[in-house]
Amino acid sequence: MKQGAPISCEFCQLRDQSSFKGLDSSELHEVSHSKTCVFFKKGQVLMHEGSRPNGVYCLHTGKTKIYRLGTEGKEQIIRFAKDGDLIGYRSLLSGENLSASISALEDTHACFVPKSTLFKMIETNPRFSLDMMKLTCHELGEAGKLITNLAQKTVRERLAEVLLIIHRTFGEDEEGNLDVSLTREEIANMVGTATESVIRLLSEFKDDGLVTIKGRKITLNDRASLVKIGNVYD
Repeated sequence: MKQGAPISCEFCQLRDQSSFKGLDSSELHEVSHSKTCVFFKKGQVLMHEGSRPNGVYCLHTGKTKIYRLGTEGKEQIIRFAKDGDLIGYRSLLSGENLSASISALEDTHACFVPKSTLFKMIETNPRFSLDMMKLTCHELGEAGKLITNLAQKTVRERLAEVLLIIHRTFGEDEEGNLDVSLTREEIANMVGTATESVIRLLSEFKDDGLVTIKGRKITLNDRASLVKIGNVYD
């Protein structure tokens, strides 16, 4: 981790898609002057599970994974975050230690906003407060879905849904591939199964024409069929 070039909130291209879209110019100016811009190399940890947060990160460029470690050190990926996303807010708002770690999937620029600034905006700006409430409720809802899926869906169903989640989160690159580079182990860690099972099922999806695979590059050829396989209804 090292300090990065300063990024003005008022002129940030991601402003309208970030959680800070409800702040006015003076509030954005205050956030800009209180925050610290930080650069993380691929693989570096932004936040550690079990630590006490003293602020949040807003991702400017890059991608991260949010995960918990099991008793044997195996990751369970809960979700991903991309440009414009706010991370670390739930534990900060609840006054708890972080329930998960966050690490960079690629070189990432992020803005660290201290707790005092975030709480001031929540206390003085009703729209921002409501947006933070909606964001927290959405995260809790997604966590509930993850628990249900792990308990009730087959590995094949979960893999199909995970591929759709990755597509929804990161979209496609210019060649139509999922716009993120994930190892088979990382995909397995989100599905909640062994890496070998993901490799076998991806091969089956490829043989069925559902996906095209070249190394780490995956293209979803038939999202409608993946929706049916994954029993995804929303």
